[in-house]
This record gives sequence, C-alpha cells and structure tokens, in this order.
Amino acid sequence: MIKKVSFSIFDTGETILGAIVFSVFFPLYITKYISVETFTFFYGIVFLISFIISLQLGKIADERNLRKGFFTFFTVSIFLLTLLLAIVSNNYILSLLIFFLLAITHQQNLVFYNSLLTDFKEKGFISGLGVSLGYIGSAIALMFFAQYLEIPYVYIFTALVFMLLALPSILFIENPNIKPKKINLKVIFSDKEFLLIILSILFLTEIANTLISLMGVYLKEVYKLEDTEIYKVIGFSSVGGIVGGIIWGYLTKFFDIKNLFVVGFIFWFSFLIILPFTPKDFLLVVGLFAGFSLSHLWTTSRVLIIEVFPKNEVSTRLSFLSITERISSSLGLMVWSFLLTLTKSYQLTVLLMSVFVVIGWLIFVFRNKLSLLLIKEKGV
Repeated sequence: MIKKVSFSIFDTGETILGAIVFSVFFPLYITKYISVETFTFFYGIVFLISFIISLQLGKIADERNLRKGFFTFFTVSIFLLTLLLAIVSNNYILSLLIFFLLAITHQQNLVFYNSLLTDFKEKGFISGLGVSLGYIGSAIALMFFAQYLEIPYVYIFTALVFMLLALPSILFIENPNIKPKKINLKVIFSDKEFLLIILSILFLTEIANTLISLMGVYLKEVYKLEDTEIYKVIGFSSVGGIVGGIIWGYLTKFFDIKNLFVVGFIFWFSFLIILPFTPKDFLLVVGLFAGFSLSHLWTTSRVLIIEVFPKNEVSTRLSFLSITERISSSLGLMVWSFLLTLTKSYQLTVLLMSVFVVIGWLIFVFRNKLSLLLIKEKGV
C-alpha cells in the first residue's frame, strides 16, 4: 500500500510544480524582459533537445535497468534547480537558462517516473489515483497559496513541497524488476503501430492542452464572465478531474486498455460539440465534464504504452509520450490562432478543432490497416 501511495503523491508534487512554476510564475516573470514569441520559440527548441536526450537516456535505462536511479537523480536535480531559480531571480538571463535546464530535467524525470508504474499490478488504478491527487494538489496550490507567494520565495516554497512529496517514491518504490534488453532505436522508429498510436495521442493532447491554456480566455470573451466566475468553472473542472481519475483508473480493471482509451475520443468530441452551444447557466456542468475527460487522457495514455508494448523498452517508448505533451501544446495554440483569425468566432473555432479528435480517432482505430499500408508502400 505504501508503494501505491508513494507513487500517487509524487503526481501531486509534480503537478504543483507545473502549475505554479511552469504555468504561472516564471512565464509572467520572464515576459517582462523578453517577448512571448521569443520565449515560446526557445522553449520549443528546449523541448526538442529534451526529447533527444530522453531517447538516449531511456535507451541506457532500459539496457542497464537504471530507471529508478535516473528517476532519483532527476528528482533531486529538480529540487536543486528550483531553489537555484530563487537565487538568480535578479538576473533574467541566468533565470532563463536555469529555467530551460529545469524544463529539460523535468521532462526526463517524468519519463522515468512513468516507467516506475511498470511493476504495479493495478497500473490503471494507481495511474488514476495519481491523476486525482495531482488535480487536488494543483487546485490547492493555485487557490490557497499562489496569491500569497511572490518571486523568489515561490521557488523555495515549491521546491520544498515538491521534494517532500517526492521523497516517499525515492524511499519506497523499487526499481522495476525487468530483464535488461539491448535497445535498437531504429527498430522502435520503424514500429508503425507504435508511431501511429503516439500520433493519435498527439491529436488528442493537442485539443486537451489547447483548451487548458485558453479556457479562461474563452469564458471571458464568449460569456463575459468575471475572474471569480472563471475560477469557479475551472474549479469545477478540477473536481471532474479528481473524480475522473479514480473512475477511469478503476475501469482499467475491467476493460482492455486499448478499448478504454478509445472512449477518450468520444468524450472530447462530445465536449467540443457541446461547448459552443452551452448556456451560461450550464457552464459548471460543462467544466465538470471537461475535467472528467482530461483525467481520462492522463490516466490511460501512460498505461496504454506500458501495457501494449515491451516492458523492457518502457523508458525509451515513454520518451515519445512525454514529447507529445510539449509538441501538442505549441501546435494546438498555433492551430487555434489560425482558425480564430480565419473565422473570427470562438464558437466556430471550437467546432473546427473537433476535426482533430476525429483524425486522432481514425488513426487509432485503423492503426493496424494503416501500418500494413505503410509497410506495403515502403516495400514497393
């Protein structure tokens, strides 16, 4: 039981770190000195570098069974780098460099954290519990602590909370007992089914991350809500995520993970079709539904990769899952911006975004036929 709790509460610490440092305080701080375009451009390059690094480290971890060792190293590194942000906060150039290094470290950490899930028998339930606790942590951090914190003290606070919640995982979770295997990256890159599944996840996370980033703007522009009303809707979304994490995790006990993952496309398509026609009085219900749908994605995607593909390649393959999160964030915002410029309508833009859910669903459902088609064309 202690291992299950240890794994799950790490999600809480990681989500608090993401919500406070990566999503709120540092972007607001650095964009006082450089433009948003410059920041996001270099941020994108950092994630590309991070993916290249994680592929190589994932390969080493799988070949030498070092998943727990890498997880511990990067967890401690996150703690130290976040503290270092507090020390260099008066120098925006040094702060930016440390933040980018923190971002790379954070991405590596997530790969090896997710790989620790491999040894648990109830992977889906543990994953869902982690998602639920993550929602609780981020909600508490943003609602009760963020308003009282300021730079540089916010970095010290976040670093200490993160490390406190990460310690049980370091102390009590064992290195997955998986026989080491020589990894051939060319073989993984030629695995058509795997790449198609990653692509389908990318289309789904593109929608999810775009709406996370822009929901506040959407509510303000379309419904003219005050900030307090927006926080209320987003708060209900967190409740949906908390409940959803437990439910989706529990359902993995009874349904094949591939079939359960397909449900996510149905939920997101439904959400995108409903949202533009939602009366103001029903926004809280829609917020609840959005959080419930989000928790499905976070709960099932990592379990899908672990369950469907070889466990002795788990770290390497999870590197791909990690990069989809980052690519989808940038790509989704670019697509949204283009569609909004074209349509001049937030509601119509949301409806058009549903096309990407359909494409992702088609790729996932027909991945085997697509794989055979790609192999045949390559052979020709």
